[in-house]
This record gives sequence, structure tokens and C-alpha cells, in this order.
Amino acid sequence: MEQYVVKPGPEAFLPPAAASMGIVLPDPGEAHYEGRIIDEEDAYEQIARKLLGAKVPTIFPGPLVLWKWNEKAGKKAEAIRELANALPARLIPMADYRPKYPKIDPEVEINPNHPNLTIWHNKIDACIFVGVHCHQANLALKIIRGGTDCFTIALCAQAGHEDACASFRDINVEKIKKLTETVKRLKSEGVESQALPFTQIKMTRAGRVA
Repeated sequence: MEQYVVKPGPEAFLPPAAASMGIVLPDPGEAHYEGRIIDEEDAYEQIARKLLGAKVPTIFPGPLVLWKWNEKAGKKAEAIRELANALPARLIPMADYRPKYPKIDPEVEINPNHPNLTIWHNKIDACIFVGVHCHQANLALKIIRGGTDCFTIALCAQAGHEDACASFRDINVEKIKKLTETVKRLKSEGVESQALPFTQIKMTRAGRVA
């Protein structure tokens, strides 16, 4: 059987889970790129080039970095802002998908960010997930791969995400800064950002057209 490749879609109405197709997660010191396990050092450059080549690179920060629930989260958020400025990239915060007892709004808590709609309406061609709980990221990444042509990148604090087109594991402030420095180095070497000026795109969230 030909090896399954985790590429941008649109793949199918119901894309298979990458793990069910034989895709495995990287070990420490490795990264995941389109279903292949590569050295983490190589991943910095490949991912940086992919982001610089995108017309609408976008970062989706989740609750684990949106709220300063500890000092580490605050420092990670600052590093993400530096990365966004270096590219440059748009920032669209994830909705607060924590259940609100005693009344739960299923449209918010169960499917909070409508990732495929957000990407469709904003024409996002490369995005980063960071600070998103793994169960929410797995769901959203699969939806995006199924219905859009967006290249997804997951910066995961745990073991990574096989349903992303590219994924770092054990992400921390130092690794985010290293990705930022890689972006800056490539730009200094003549690799130009293809990102459209912010004034040309009016961002919307959760599929609401501005």
C-alpha cells in the first residue's frame, strides 16, 4: 500500500484519521511533516518557509496561552506575538470552549471555532495551532483537512498531532523563539514574505462575513 501523506485538502467529507492510516507521532528531537518523521532541526526551516510562502498566514492561539494562568503561559504568549510580528501573521483567538455550568451552549463548547468556516471566509492558506487542548485540536485539524486547502501546523506541548500537515512536539518558549529566528534568518537571506498587507484582508471569525 502506498504511504498515506497528510497534505492540505480538501480531502473528503469525512477524512480518515491519520493515525488509522499508519501515521505515527515523532519521538523527542523529531517532528512530523506531511506524515513523515523528520529531524526537528530540519522542521524549523521547512515550516518557516511554508509560513513565509503563505498569502494569509494565521495563528490560532487557544486557552492555554490566551489566559495567563501561569508564568509559562505568559512567556509563551509573548513569544507567539513575536512570531506573528516577524512573519507577519494574523492572530485569531480561539473561543473559550470550556463548559459553562450550569448552562452549556453547545454551539460554543462543542464546536467553538468552526475552523473550516473561519479558514474559508478568510482565505487562510497556512495556519498555526498553539495552546489548544489536544482533543479540540484533533477535531479541528481533521475538519480543516477535510474541507479546506489550508496547510496546518500544530505547536504541541505534548506528543504532537498526526492530523496536522506539520507538527512540533514538546513545544516551549525556546522552540517558538527558534522558529521566529529561523523566519528572520530566511528573510535576511532574501526569502520574502508573500503575506498580503493587512489592509487587503478584512478578517472575520467563526465564519461570519464582515
